[in-house]
Amino acid sequence: MKRAIVFGATGGIGQAICQDLAESGWSLYLHYNSKEKTAEELVQKLFAKYPKQDFMPIKSNFETDDAQLSKFVKNLLPVNAVIFAQGVTNYGFLGDEDLENITRLININLTVPIKLTKLLEPQLMKQDFSRIVYLGSVYGGYGSALESVYSATKGGLSRFAQAYAREVASNNLTVNVIAPGAVKTSMNSIFSEDTIQEVQEEIPVGRWADGKDISYWIKVLLDKRSNYLTGQTIYVTGGWLL
Repeated sequence: MKRAIVFGATGGIGQAICQDLAESGWSLYLHYNSKEKTAEELVQKLFAKYPKQDFMPIKSNFETDDAQLSKFVKNLLPVNAVIFAQGVTNYGFLGDEDLENITRLININLTVPIKLTKLLEPQLMKQDFSRIVYLGSVYGGYGSALESVYSATKGGLSRFAQAYAREVASNNLTVNVIAPGAVKTSMNSIFSEDTIQEVQEEIPVGRWADGKDISYWIKVLLDKRSNYLTGQTIYVTGGWLL
């Protein structure tokens, strides 16, 4: 049985990832932090549709200490795919930012995913094939004013994936980043309708992405036949910015 863990499974993109992977025959750990009801409802929905697969909600706080991260990984059944779809941002000038919030953002978006990758590596190496996919951002390649720390974390994921992929390529473990552009998620709900329309007019395909536009490419990367693609950042932006 092929099994994946989706970190941030209750987000807009995370839910689409879970639905696409379940349709492709994957059993799933659905990670969440605070949205327990959303996670349980998604598990029930997937199990009703795919009763021969396993779907397990699992709670973890990305602000936890190293000992708790190690314990979290040790309690998992073997997985051969890991998708990091969690992420947070703060919108504003760096000079106005609280130092604690900067640390939190870097921790959730970059530091903990790297630590979890290190902890998960031994069991991923044991599989016939295994996959790691990080959810980056167009702003990792084209820095966004008022989201400078967020841009730094997403750019950091791309450089980490590029380097780490070279370390593990001979073990049938691929490491890639899917970097969305403007996506209709709760993270972007802070923007006014006028701002949303202005951004949409800048996107060549003429619309914001939805979760399925992003999850499709993650499903492709998890296919066993994708073993020659590693260390890459794939920008899924509708032609916007990059």
